[in-house]
Amino acid sequence: MSEQPDPFEEIVDAETNRDPDLAVIEAGSRTLRAQAGSPQGDPVPARPADPEVDKALRAVEQELAGRWGETKLEPSVARIAALMDVLGDPQHAYPSIHITGTNGKTSTARMIEALLAAFDLRTGRYTSPHVQSITERISLDGVPIEAERFIETYNDIKPYIEMVDSAQEYRLSFFEVLTGMAYAAFADAPVDVAVVEVGMGGSWDATNVIDGSVAVVTPIDLDHTDRLGNTHAEIAAEKAGVIKQGATVILAQQPVDAAQVMLKKAVEVDATVAREGMEFGVVAREVAVGGQQVTLRGLGGEYEEIFLPLYGAHQAHNAAVALAAVEAFFGVGAEQSRTLDMDTIRKAFASVASPGRLEVVRRSPTVVLDAAHNPSGARASAEGISESFGFSRLIGVVGASGDKDVRGLLEAFEPIFAEVVVTQNSSHRSMDVDELAALAVEVFGDERVVVEARLDDALEAAITLAEEESEFAGAGVLVTGSVITVGEARLLLGRA
Repeated sequence: MSEQPDPFEEIVDAETNRDPDLAVIEAGSRTLRAQAGSPQGDPVPARPADPEVDKALRAVEQELAGRWGETKLEPSVARIAALMDVLGDPQHAYPSIHITGTNGKTSTARMIEALLAAFDLRTGRYTSPHVQSITERISLDGVPIEAERFIETYNDIKPYIEMVDSAQEYRLSFFEVLTGMAYAAFADAPVDVAVVEVGMGGSWDATNVIDGSVAVVTPIDLDHTDRLGNTHAEIAAEKAGVIKQGATVILAQQPVDAAQVMLKKAVEVDATVAREGMEFGVVAREVAVGGQQVTLRGLGGEYEEIFLPLYGAHQAHNAAVALAAVEAFFGVGAEQSRTLDMDTIRKAFASVASPGRLEVVRRSPTVVLDAAHNPSGARASAEGISESFGFSRLIGVVGASGDKDVRGLLEAFEPIFAEVVVTQNSSHRSMDVDELAALAVEVFGDERVVVEARLDDALEAAITLAEEESEFAGAGVLVTGSVITVGEARLLLGRA
C-alpha cells in the first residue's frame, strides 16, 4: 500500500510557486456546519462588591481618564523609558513574548497565556482595550488582577509617575501609565513570563521597552492609517519595531508587501523567522459543537484533535500562531525538534476563552457579540458566524467609532445581515447615530435599516426582529462595530 501524502506538505508544495521567497501562503482548512454550543463561564470581572474598594477603583479610573487617551499620541518611548528607569526597569525582570499586528492580538495573547500556564509557568498578560473592566488589561496566572491589587499598584508607582510628568514635555498618557503598572505588577508577582500586546503600532508603542525573545506578528491590515501609514508596507514598518536583536519572529499570514518589510527587518537584526504556511500552520479544521476541532502543524511536529472553544477560521489561525510562539519560547524548532506534550496542549486550548469575540451571551434568540471594528475583522467575523451558526436570519446591531472605516465594516456585514439596527455607545469616539444611519442606508438600503440612538433600545429592537420568525426558526442577533459597544451590550445582557 502506498504511503498517504501529508496534507500539510501538499498545501506547501501547491502554494510555494506563488512566492517561495516570501512564503506568505494560506494553510489549508476544511469545514463542516454545526450549531453552536452553550456559552462558557465569564472571565470578565464585575465591579468590586465592596463599596469602599469600588470607590477607590473609580478614583483611580478618574485620575487615569484625566490623562491623554489612547487615541492621542506623541510618538515616543521617552516617557515610558523614564518611568521604567525610576522604577528600576521591572520589565527586564522576566522574559517576554511581544505581540503586534492589526487583528487577533488579544485572542492570540490569551491562547499563549493558556499554553504557558499549562506548562506550570506563572504568567502575566497585558492586553488592550478592555471589554468591561479596566482590570482586565493586567492579568496574573490567567485571571484579571484584583481591584485591590490594581489600586495598590497604581498608588505604589504614583509618586514616580508624578516625578516623570514633571520632567517631561508631556505628561505620561493613560496607556503609558497602565503599561508601567503592568510591568511593575509582573515584577512584583513575580511572573515567569509576560505576554504583552502592543497598544498601537510597535516602534514607538509604550510596551516597546521590553526585550521580547519571541515577537509575534498577527495579520496586518489597514487600520489607524492616520498614525501608522496608508499601506500594508508602511504599517508593517512601524509594527516591525517589536522585532529585537536575535529574537524569534512568529509571522502569521501577511499581505506580500507587509511580509517583505518584516523579513527585511528580521535579517537586519539577525532574527529567526517562522512563517505560517511554511514552518507552521493549520493542517485541518472542522466545526464542532461549541467551537472547532483543529489539527495544527507546529515547529516541532503535528498536533492532532485539538478542541478550540472559539468560532471562525481566524481563531484556528490564531491558535497556530500561539502554538508556534510557545514552541519558540521553549526552544522547539531551534535547539530541539520535538512536539510539546500533546495532552497538555489539548487541555490548554480547551480552556481558552476570548470575551467579545464571536461570544454567545444569550439563547432564544441567540445573541452573539463580536468586537470587529475594521473591515478585515468584520470579514473574519462574517465568515465565522456564517460557518458556525447557520442562522436562517441574522439581525445586526452596529455601534462604531467615528475614526474607523465604517463603510468598509458595514459592507463586510451586508451579505449576512437581513436587517441592521444602528446605534451608538457611550464613548465620545462613537459615530453619531444619524451619520451612521446615513451610511447604513447607502449600503443596505432604507428598508433594511433601523435607527435606535440608545444601545438598550437597539438590543431590544434587534431581539424583537429576530423573534418575529418564532422561537424555532433559527434567527439570531450579532452585536458588533466596537469593543465599547460589545462591552456595554455585555452589561445590558447580564454578562457581568
